[in-house]
Amino acid sequence: MHRFGVVFVLGMIALTMPSSARADPRYPDWPCAQAKVPGLSVGAIWDGPSIEGVGDSWHDDPKLKDLVAFAAARRTPLDAAQKAITDFIAETPAADKERTATKLFAGLFDTLDQQRNEVMHGIERVSRNEEELAGRIKSDVETLHQLEDAPNQDQSKVNDLASQVEWSTRIFEDRRKTIRYVCEVPGTIEQRLFALARVIRRNLN
Repeated sequence: MHRFGVVFVLGMIALTMPSSARADPRYPDWPCAQAKVPGLSVGAIWDGPSIEGVGDSWHDDPKLKDLVAFAAARRTPLDAAQKAITDFIAETPAADKERTATKLFAGLFDTLDQQRNEVMHGIERVSRNEEELAGRIKSDVETLHQLEDAPNQDQSKVNDLASQVEWSTRIFEDRRKTIRYVCEVPGTIEQRLFALARVIRRNLN
């Protein structure tokens, strides 16, 4: 790796790591352009009957539990989840409709909020790994400079370390692209919860 390549690597790392000006000091490991909102608010999503006291009672109904798992899964198309919810509420006896629908929302909220939190923790974990990898690359580049400037240059060591820097940089770049994509996922989960909540309310009305 020539001097130009080393400068390019260091410049790329500096540009791709989140700047202190953009980062929220409360969440130093959060690398996304989207602001970090640690937890979802029931009141911002649901204007139906209160879910206070529902807890995890939705687990006690096998059909309700299966519906929550099906509708909350990201692999389930949204329209299929909405139809399943509509059919389920339509088949529920009128006397139980409100209570069952409220439990359904509580189950979806719990499940999707947990999914969202897990994704966000994963993003921060990858971000910390990126910071550590960037530090190792910078250290290796400094060592590479020293090897290249040594009077009796060991070309074998130079080549080995240059290859290591190149490989580490490739990993760094792949992770950076992954973070950029995954940063969209928490918002996608929120949108899904909003959409499913609207379907439940519409069928209650």
